[in-house]
Amino acid sequence: MDIVRTPPKRHGRTALIAAGVVLAILGIVAVSRLDAALPTIERAAILVDSVRQGDIVREVRAPGALAPEQIRWITAQASARVERVHVQAGQVVKAGDLLLELSNPDLQLQSMQADQQVRQAESALLSLKTTLRSGVLTQEGVVATARTQHLSAMQEAAGVDSLVKLRLAATFEVANRRAAADEMTTRLRVEQDRLQLMRESIDAQVATQAGQVTQLRAIAANQQARLRALEIRAPESGVLQDLTLQLGQWVPEGTTLAKVVQPGRLKAVLRIPESQAKDVQIGQVTNVDTRNGIVRGHVIRKDPAAQQGSVTIDVALDGALPQGAVPDLSVDGTIQIEKLTNVRYTGRPAIAVPGGQTSLFRLTPDGREAVRIAVTLGRNSANSVEVLGGLTVGDRIILSDMSAYASAARVRLK
Repeated sequence: MDIVRTPPKRHGRTALIAAGVVLAILGIVAVSRLDAALPTIERAAILVDSVRQGDIVREVRAPGALAPEQIRWITAQASARVERVHVQAGQVVKAGDLLLELSNPDLQLQSMQADQQVRQAESALLSLKTTLRSGVLTQEGVVATARTQHLSAMQEAAGVDSLVKLRLAATFEVANRRAAADEMTTRLRVEQDRLQLMRESIDAQVATQAGQVTQLRAIAANQQARLRALEIRAPESGVLQDLTLQLGQWVPEGTTLAKVVQPGRLKAVLRIPESQAKDVQIGQVTNVDTRNGIVRGHVIRKDPAAQQGSVTIDVALDGALPQGAVPDLSVDGTIQIEKLTNVRYTGRPAIAVPGGQTSLFRLTPDGREAVRIAVTLGRNSANSVEVLGGLTVGDRIILSDMSAYASAARVRLK
């Protein structure tokens, strides 16, 4: 016969399952209510500075190089070929020292032709003077003859007049004598005027020819100077630079052959970013780091326009140059803009907007975390910036670039 069996009770198992489900739901709810995990930053990988109260000096820092205060360029006065090189770049030269010897046969021929033209013009001038003087002498003789003939005609006319009164001469003869006298009077006047004109034109003709001689002499002198310029000499004492010519090399007219500089008279040429150049003024104190010492100087020139994002500033060096200071040596310059008295300041953040608002991470009192806050910055310097709002004295902030955590409001320091 069949035996009726009662199924076992499962209340305990069901309770356990229900309890597990409830705990899982509570865990999910609890986890969902927790904040997202904070980004962690190595403490050694960031730069931290504190807010301070006091005086700071606004500075602009920029790279540059040393350059001679005075550069004397040596250029080719005519196209020529390099025949001899007597010195090399870097040598000390004195004024008048022979540096190079060039040659140009065409220039020698042109100089000879110019001299020949001068001699021909001088000969033409002498011939012109002789011709003009001879013409004046000839005209003086003509005037003398005309004067004699005029005197004779006048006397004959007077004699005929006296004969007419005595009824010894015919009327037509009297008229002829008087006409001849009038003709000789006119001829004498004409010849005298011609003589005067010849005398007055002598100076003008001679001056014209003499001017041509002078012009040709100037051309010949210029050709001679260009010929002498084939011997390149140092225009002044100094150190020779940029002489790279080789024997036989053809040098076009106007080519820079070399330059002479004064090694002890150098200046610093700095390239200031155009965003900071607006604060730089003539006369501001500058410290120039030559890598072998710091030399004090002052701003003497500022370019009126920016080139490739920077403005060129010339700095005169007031102190003695350290050893090894040569032209084209790379330097760093720090220009002192102004002094700020009793202001809140801190180190200059990597990403900051001077004169505007930016967000920075401020450390918590225990230093384990940093919280993003809004900070208003003022005037900035090379290494520091004025704090106008958002921070108090003693606050510590992160100066390093935190753009990788732009979406984080809080970070953990490890």
